[in-house]
Amino acid sequence: MATSEAPNLPSSSVDDSPISPIERRNSLEKHLQMRPDAKDLKDRHILLDTNAAPALQSAAQDLERQRATDSLRKGLERRPEKEELVERNILPDSTAAPALQGHQRELAKHMRANSLEQKLQQRPTPEELVKEGILEEGENPTA
Repeated sequence: MATSEAPNLPSSSVDDSPISPIERRNSLEKHLQMRPDAKDLKDRHILLDTNAAPALQSAAQDLERQRATDSLRKGLERRPEKEELVERNILPDSTAAPALQGHQRELAKHMRANSLEQKLQQRPTPEELVKEGILEEGENPTA
């Protein structure tokens, strides 16, 4: 049968002793010295600007939010379509998953390199070009 006794662990007690008033005051003074000033809090949009009435502050915030929304909307309207970005080679013309597109580009690059290498190996010699009338007798394409 299990007993309801707690295992023998070292008892960890919480220090309930009160902090001395001097230490508490010093701690408070330290925190108050590190407190940011009102201008910094306003710049970080934590405090509202106190120069205007609260109703005007709310209206100003709404106007600022609306201005940002309008600016974003205009920017998105001027944004080029995907087809145009593909035509200008800004976006890849690929239906592959984004994780595979890098491998797809590498494969296409290697395939082009192999194709070019094969074509260079099958390249006609200068004598064959003279024989076919493409080059004249005195022309030397390697010079």
